[in-house]
Amino acid sequence: MIKKMNSFFIIIFACIVLAGCMQTVNPWERGNLAKPQMMLDYDPLKSGIMAHSYSSKEAASGGYGVGGGGCGCN
Repeated sequence: MIKKMNSFFIIIFACIVLAGCMQTVNPWERGNLAKPQMMLDYDPLKSGIMAHSYSSKEAASGGYGVGGGGCGCN
């Protein structure tokens, strides 16, 4: 009985995991995904400047991988 339950849960788990692998992006849909609005960071230059300014003002490096003191000179 327990062996049947284990195999049942394994089959259900495999179906759930493999269901996510079936979605593909068609060639005519790739243009929509390549738009600038779909980027995680819409303006990377502005985000970099803001991160640098924030780390300089706070006198600490906060997860952005930048170092230096509060003077802004790295």
